[in-house]
Amino acid sequence: MSNDDETPKNRLREELPEEVPAPEAAETERDEKAPEPSLTGRQRLVQGIWPPRMSRAQLIVAVLLFGLGFGLAIQVASNSDSGSALRGARQEDLVRILDELDNRTQRLEDEKQGLEDQRTELETSSDQAEEARKQTVEKEKQLGILAGTVAAQGPGITLTINDTKGTVEADMLLDAIQELRAAGAEAIQVNGVRVVAGTYLTDADKAVKVDGNKISQPYRFKVIGKPQDLEPALNIPGGVVQTLEKEQATVTVDRSTKIVVDALRPAKRPDYARSSSR
Repeated sequence: MSNDDETPKNRLREELPEEVPAPEAAETERDEKAPEPSLTGRQRLVQGIWPPRMSRAQLIVAVLLFGLGFGLAIQVASNSDSGSALRGARQEDLVRILDELDNRTQRLEDEKQGLEDQRTELETSSDQAEEARKQTVEKEKQLGILAGTVAAQGPGITLTINDTKGTVEADMLLDAIQELRAAGAEAIQVNGVRVVAGTYLTDADKAVKVDGNKISQPYRFKVIGKPQDLEPALNIPGGVVQTLEKEQATVTVDRSTKIVVDALRPAKRPDYARSSSR
């Protein structure tokens, strides 16, 4: 090749740069040298919460909170629907609804008052029935004491008459019973025989019979009543004690805070008399 041909080529090589950087390499160098752009607050928040990194406990709490929120949302929506229905109602409908509520409230109040009245009536009736029952039982005991069908005890005296001469007669003992009754005796027993309203005494072969039951001396009277009234009634001048002592009988009167009258009379059903109460 001649020198003339090589000369333009050599010139061209001299004019071109020795190394031309590749486009990709140039861009890479610019990227490395360019400063990194700063992240905004939202971007940092997104990078912090996504992808999510939660433990099992946190996941359970999140599910529960979601369920609670969903339930509240449904309730609020339901209330909103009801409120919307009432807000959309006409004035006549609202008045009617209020009247129905008032009537229902009044009916409930009336029912409540009626139930309270029934409860009060039942309690009063129960109390009255219980009080009547107690009074009946007490009255039955009192009548039983007077009739001689139940035993009795209480303060009183013991009257003892020793008749060694056999001079004491039935009418003298009957006088003693009458005097004791007049002094307030409530229960009397003579030698194991209960004295009642219909009691009678008779003489029988130097002895005395009480309601057909023969008793012998010493004659012992158990009397329930107020001792301060019973004893003076027997010791009045010309009374029971002086009359018996004239018949050479010995009379003693002992007071006591507890006299037991336990002789009983069988309850007898009347043949003709009936209660007039209905």
